[in-house]
Amino acid sequence: MTQSKKSTTNAAATNTKSRSQPKIKFVGLHAHSVAGSIFDAIGYPQAHMDFCYENGGEALALTDHGNMNGLAYQVLHAKKMQEAGKEFKPIFGCEAYFTPSIAEWHDAYNKAMEDKKKARGIKKDAQSGATVEDESDSKKTQGILKRRRHLVLLAQNQTGLNNLFKLVSESYQPENFYRYPRIDYALLKKYNEGIIASSACLGGVYAGNYWEYREEGEEAVLDAMRESTSRMVDIFGDRWYAEIQWNNIKEQHELNKYVIQVAKEFGVKLVTTADSHYPNPDAWKDRELYKRLGWLGKGRPSWAEDESQLPEGVEEIGYELYPKNGDQMWESYKHYSKEQGFEYDDDLVLESIEETHRIAFQRIEKFLPDNTVRLPEFVVPAGFTATQALVNFALEGLKDKGLHTNKVYTDRLRHELNVIDDRGFSKYFLTMKSIVDVATDMMLTGPGRGSAAGSLVAYALNITTVDPIKHGLLFSRFLRSDAKDYPDIDYDVSDSMTLKEKLVEMWGADCVAPISNWNTLQLKSLIKDISKLYNIEFTEVNTVTSIMIREATPMAKQKHGIKAGVYAPTWEEVMEFSPTLQAFLNKHPAVKTHVEGLVGQVRSCSRHAGGVVIAENLDENMPLINSGGVRQAPWAEGQNVRHLEPMGFIKFDLLGLSTLKMMEGAIYHILKRHHGVEEPTFAQVREYYDKHLHPDVIDLNDQNVYKNIFHSGKWAGIFQFTEHGAQQFCTRVKPTNIIDVSAITSIYRPGPLAANVHDEYVEAKESPHYIQYLNEDAREITEETFGFLIFQEQIALLAHKLGGLTLDEGNMLRKVLTKKGTGKGSVKGKLHDKFIQGCVSKSIPRDEAQALWDKFEYFSGYGFNKSHAVSYSIISYQCAWLWNYYPAEWMAAFLDKEPESRKEKAINIAKKYGFEIAVLDVNESGTVWEISDDGKTLIQPLTSIKGLGMSAIEQVLNNRPFMNAEDLLFREEVSYSKLNKKALDALCRGGALDKLVDDRFTGRKHFWSACVVERPKNLKKLSENIEMFAPEGDFSEEEIIQFKTELIGVFPINLVITTETIEKLKEKYIPPISEFDEELQICWFIPRKIVEKKTKNGKLYWIVEAIDSNNELTRIRCWGVKPEKDQLHINRPYMSRLDYNEQWGFSTRSIRHNFRLLG
Repeated sequence: MTQSKKSTTNAAATNTKSRSQPKIKFVGLHAHSVAGSIFDAIGYPQAHMDFCYENGGEALALTDHGNMNGLAYQVLHAKKMQEAGKEFKPIFGCEAYFTPSIAEWHDAYNKAMEDKKKARGIKKDAQSGATVEDESDSKKTQGILKRRRHLVLLAQNQTGLNNLFKLVSESYQPENFYRYPRIDYALLKKYNEGIIASSACLGGVYAGNYWEYREEGEEAVLDAMRESTSRMVDIFGDRWYAEIQWNNIKEQHELNKYVIQVAKEFGVKLVTTADSHYPNPDAWKDRELYKRLGWLGKGRPSWAEDESQLPEGVEEIGYELYPKNGDQMWESYKHYSKEQGFEYDDDLVLESIEETHRIAFQRIEKFLPDNTVRLPEFVVPAGFTATQALVNFALEGLKDKGLHTNKVYTDRLRHELNVIDDRGFSKYFLTMKSIVDVATDMMLTGPGRGSAAGSLVAYALNITTVDPIKHGLLFSRFLRSDAKDYPDIDYDVSDSMTLKEKLVEMWGADCVAPISNWNTLQLKSLIKDISKLYNIEFTEVNTVTSIMIREATPMAKQKHGIKAGVYAPTWEEVMEFSPTLQAFLNKHPAVKTHVEGLVGQVRSCSRHAGGVVIAENLDENMPLINSGGVRQAPWAEGQNVRHLEPMGFIKFDLLGLSTLKMMEGAIYHILKRHHGVEEPTFAQVREYYDKHLHPDVIDLNDQNVYKNIFHSGKWAGIFQFTEHGAQQFCTRVKPTNIIDVSAITSIYRPGPLAANVHDEYVEAKESPHYIQYLNEDAREITEETFGFLIFQEQIALLAHKLGGLTLDEGNMLRKVLTKKGTGKGSVKGKLHDKFIQGCVSKSIPRDEAQALWDKFEYFSGYGFNKSHAVSYSIISYQCAWLWNYYPAEWMAAFLDKEPESRKEKAINIAKKYGFEIAVLDVNESGTVWEISDDGKTLIQPLTSIKGLGMSAIEQVLNNRPFMNAEDLLFREEVSYSKLNKKALDALCRGGALDKLVDDRFTGRKHFWSACVVERPKNLKKLSENIEMFAPEGDFSEEEIIQFKTELIGVFPINLVITTETIEKLKEKYIPPISEFDEELQICWFIPRKIVEKKTKNGKLYWIVEAIDSNNELTRIRCWGVKPEKDQLHINRPYMSRLDYNEQWGFSTRSIRHNFRLLG
């Protein structure tokens, strides 16, 4: 998650020596950040904390709207400030959404839902972890259903923090959430210990009384406030505070007067708050723009109804919402009270400002959240410690594999268990084993992913299924005895969502929570959105955003000394190195200002692809949120942000791999067709896999598989070999074992390719007798890769065998080699010296040792993780094995799992290998691609028809065969509320009813009109319809193409161009447009749509949307169009010479000269 440079660094730019020294003590107890107040506040917590410190502050609370998503930022930055010698106290809080009684709300809701007309308007909104506050909506009278008031809650200590976590978690529960996460008096009564509360802003608790009773007079307002105060004091006692604020809003001052009076009556202390929403005084305009970005495409919120332009100055807004110090708060009070014509008691206001400091330092403890690592106790069997249980399970697993008497295995297992125990990771492995035990009963799982495949303990526990000793995989690549971070086992499964749902069902939603992803404003989309608000022409903006990253990448790589591989430049680098973007920003300086202030700010909440947290009582130990109805952790864990582990939580990655689902489908078909199993269960699928495909039993040296698939280039659905380049490289290498396949996939990456490793590797493999090895140890380690250092583990092994480094040091060497500097004091320098001395002690000349070190450095940037490469290559081999021995079953599974966007391409691949594709048929098609008895025809499933639901499909499957129209329309057993008119329409236009069109009908359109459009209620009406619609005849070819494309998502290319024509084009090296070769320039395609456009000069041009045999849509710009001369037929094949550049894509200067109709 990138963050705005402006929002994170501006505040800290001031030298500590110039830190403000305010005379009045004050602490901001009401403050927001972008981490939790999305499209309302800007700046991450650390930016607010840094400015507050430089502005003379000693502490700052974070009270985001309804959540504590920013707490991890707050905690980590507080530690960073402490390490830098900056004494600054973080205060943990939340501005909750409050309603007096959720039980009463439910009564009102249920009553309202009885009125169908009202029910449509009050239907529950979807839950989101990224609640967007509409500030004006809360500052007015509200009916009970939409009523929500703000309530500031601050944790005094760890008990209070746990209660605050519980309150937030409860507020997102379905029974409490309506449009916003809510709490009430009952929840506060239950979880108030250790919490300080205050009445908040113009949207707060007291403000609610004010808005609801102001029309009834002062006494009515005061009575309502007295009732609220009485109830809050009953819950919180002297921990309840009355909050006042200072701005130029008249209603705020009216409210202040009421609050002061009620506080005096009840002896409640007053506090003044800044309610800060941006990290420094200059950021107000960025916040105004950010608020507007939040409503783009959603309609305008009530607060922006009269604000089409951004304010010119902050005085137009009427308040400044940055982290002020005590003197600035006093100035705001004096300025705004005078401006609005209200008089206050100065001593009372001063007391309310200084009271915040007393709360922060006398009532709130100085503490950081308990970050003890939390893993579930239920994974440890009763009567055992975690380590005892792990040892028992590991030994039992080794015994089950028949390896318990092999000293190499038992010694390795003992070593690994000792490291795991010393590091305190036993419970982690037990948790992972518990996940695996659930997963393997439900679905196929991957052999291994990442470095975990190097662990024998993981293999013994069946977390991985690749024997690390047999394949030469290192434990030290996965876990070092001297490292400090937790292990990270990524686990591939065929259906991650189903597994996670099962874990939640078994262990509870308070024990299993998916991890959040916080999506941020990216440079490209941000430029477009800001430009839209400033009414800048879209074409001008799009021209810039389409090429700026490509322009900047070469210079950015050069800046970092990167010579090869993929590199994504930062937004600062794009702005620095893209001349097109620079020119645009110079022309529109306001866009530049806002981009710098807003890039990296939070845009939305989503869910991590596979990450979950597993621990007991999560709702008490973190403030859980809900997004899309799913309970999830509020903090992220990824490449840019690591918030879970520092807070005491471990991420478990359960990742969906569609290839495993494809394998399940293939085995399902194998069992049906070759083993007589009518409806295979998963247990039977698992049994077949374990017997034939498990890495421990499959013959990984079956040369038939290598020759027929990898050498011949039969790539249908072969994992890791979907790219044309990888396919070509593989056929050149001609692998004969798993290490060869692993090397191919490791080399076919941008870095090694740019260094020409692929060509050198092929040459070495073809002439192994020319390879020279330094010595026998070097030969032993690198012979399998023909002298190349393809795998990172090879560097560690060579450093260990030749240079005397331990395996842990060898793995550390792998990590530090890419870092600059080899000075004596650095880790890299020390390892370098030890390696050279070790080599010399083994009679290797110093210059040869140095040459080997240099080779390490060269290849370290390109080397790949062998554990991962071998594990994934085994999956590739399993696919190839199935394709080789069960082609029809594999192809059916392949077609079933390919996404719609690639379905046409997949169908063409099936045809290429000799399979017939049967049309949809209501009596033959099922829920997956089926196989004909002779294995030569693949039958499309009913599930491929868009708009045809499962309930309708079930009616078809349960009641077929249907013999004719009457049988389809008037079957007593059929539920026609499910197989309704909409379903029949989809079936008919999708072609699934074609075989029911008998001699009574003049064609398919006649059938459709008589049986579906005018759905007959009885046989008499059907007869009348057949007679009435007889002139309709058949669908036109254009209609069929439209129906197939709309309903099945596959362009029926066979209706437009024959397979023979495509083959002839291929023979003449004329590729489809999606495989365009810039050197050839000629390609073929089928126009699907013509969009007329005009240039700035008013000249007509066309944008032609074209499709080809790969089912990929491509746009072609056709310049200089003359309608009277340029003819272009939709849905007809053309061959053309086209121009191509990365900015404009495909184009032609003349349709009539360059386009040729085929056939």
